[in-house]
Amino acid sequence: MAIIKKTYKDQVVDHVYQLLLTGELKPGEQLKENLLAAHMGISRAPIREAMQELTMNGLVDYRPQVGNFIPVLTPKQIVDSYSTRGVLEGYVVMSTCSEFSAAELTSLDDLVDRMEDAARCGERKLVVDTGGEFHDLLISHCDNAQLLDYTNRLSLKLHILFYKHWGTLYSVAEIGGRHRAIADAVRSLDEGRIEQVIRDHYSETGSKIAAL
Repeated sequence: MAIIKKTYKDQVVDHVYQLLLTGELKPGEQLKENLLAAHMGISRAPIREAMQELTMNGLVDYRPQVGNFIPVLTPKQIVDSYSTRGVLEGYVVMSTCSEFSAAELTSLDDLVDRMEDAARCGERKLVVDTGGEFHDLLISHCDNAQLLDYTNRLSLKLHILFYKHWGTLYSVAEIGGRHRAIADAVRSLDEGRIEQVIRDHYSETGSKIAAL
């Protein structure tokens, strides 16, 4: 089993991300480096490094001479983030659809079933985590490092939004149905259908969240 060693910076990023995911940190709140360092029992140097990475990923808004804040996203920013992710993922899956093995297609179906089970039990984080596995598998054949980097950055932001809102946006059946439609499209090898289904998947959720 691989041993993953995390630096203090990585631990700070993970800690802040979990606080964002659970809503303990809310849009507009200030992230004070000294308080975070004291809470985690580390120096401010890795805190600063973490803030830079979180800012780069759009999870923190740095204001010169003021500090770090949790962004307050406008409806347009939400729609744009979801639409962009749909364009990127749609292109990736469309261009690599012929590379999926039978076992991988079965795994997509299994992940959809797991998402439905988690949604039925009200396991909010498990729904998001399993959805993340589903979409990670969809882009797993991409060898464009820059495209993957942009896609993964958007994922972090979208996971936070989806975690907060999916229970009010979709029923259990809809959670499964929306992802099953993607798996079916990939299985069809119809590139136009694949790209459109994935774009619609993201744009629908972005529009729903922006309207809340």
